[in-house]
Amino acid sequence: MALEDLVQAKKTQRSKDWPMIEALVEGHYHATRTEPTAKRVRFWLAEARGPERLVELAGRFPAEARVLAGARPLLAHAIAGDLEALRPALDAEVRAEQAKDRAYWEPLKRELESIRLAES
Repeated sequence: MALEDLVQAKKTQRSKDWPMIEALVEGHYHATRTEPTAKRVRFWLAEARGPERLVELAGRFPAEARVLAGARPLLAHAIAGDLEALRPALDAEVRAEQAKDRAYWEPLKRELESIRLAES
């Protein structure tokens, strides 16, 4: 499984998955930061969870950050170096992803429950 896919799979409603995402992205950044490719820079800017890291990335790759800000609006705070606005924006992003995961699983859970009740 590619790292990008693993990070996407970890975007769940479980709080314990989010520090893992940060650790995966940080590990990738530390291992490959001296060899930035367009794909790596996009990945870092799209998935980094630490506010300080995002500010660093936005400063290091400002053109890419501006382009990706349309898809990830909190990058505007990183570009501006505004950690005070970036922290709650990151928290809101996590809550939105968790809500999407809950919405995805809710009908499936209801269906499984109805199957379980029908079998008993």
